[in-house]
Amino acid sequence: MSGHSKWSTIKHGKAVSDARRGQLFTKLAKEIIIAARQGGGDADSNFRLRMAVQRAKDNNMPASNIQRAVNRATGDGSDKEQIVEAVYEGYGPGGTAILLETLTDNKNRTVSEVRSTFSKAGGNMSEAGAVAWQFEQKGVVVVDPGDMDIDEITLEVIDAGADDFEGDNGEFHIYSAPENMESIRGAMMAVGATVSSAEVSMVPTNTVSLDEKTAKSALRLLDQLEELDDVQRVYSNADFPDEVLVEYGQED
Repeated sequence: MSGHSKWSTIKHGKAVSDARRGQLFTKLAKEIIIAARQGGGDADSNFRLRMAVQRAKDNNMPASNIQRAVNRATGDGSDKEQIVEAVYEGYGPGGTAILLETLTDNKNRTVSEVRSTFSKAGGNMSEAGAVAWQFEQKGVVVVDPGDMDIDEITLEVIDAGADDFEGDNGEFHIYSAPENMESIRGAMMAVGATVSSAEVSMVPTNTVSLDEKTAKSALRLLDQLEELDDVQRVYSNADFPDEVLVEYGQED
């Protein structure tokens, strides 16, 4: 799982400093809108909205933008966007499984763009369910423990409901059932650890190791899919070599 985790961490860091910040905020706003529309505008009683708002805050989205997105979902105006969710699946270089979560106001446009992106990269879309079984929904909390003792963190996250955890390059990835994610986040903040991110994610149950050439091709495809306006999240079971991820993390 470590290769997947490293990619996710580097990707998160790139997103924060990315020149495409406007596109990121648009995607975050869509997520807030659909969460508020489905469960109401009160984050205290709407878990999905609470997570969407927290993800927006983690990515430094201004509070005014967040509130505007909530208002657009819950207001009585006639300009409510007809945004719908859609999940697409496919295979990338090396036979890696790829799962996409999208929010769109035009499914025909979205599926056309996704199919074209797969095809140009030498991959292909698959039928629903073809790769989804290789992933499971998990809460994923990423923390920087600082000077804290790892044994202390381990005990804290187990008590808070963690299923698994791993450390890499000074960061700690904590996996749990989605309903335990908030308690883990709170426990980590209470003991002074810095929480880099906390979100519900589709985590691969097994990973596929790639050689350097194939890994670079897979990363290019994942990047291209993430750049599509309607794509919210991209998940893969690829396990990338460290040297490829270092190079990827240094790219603009």
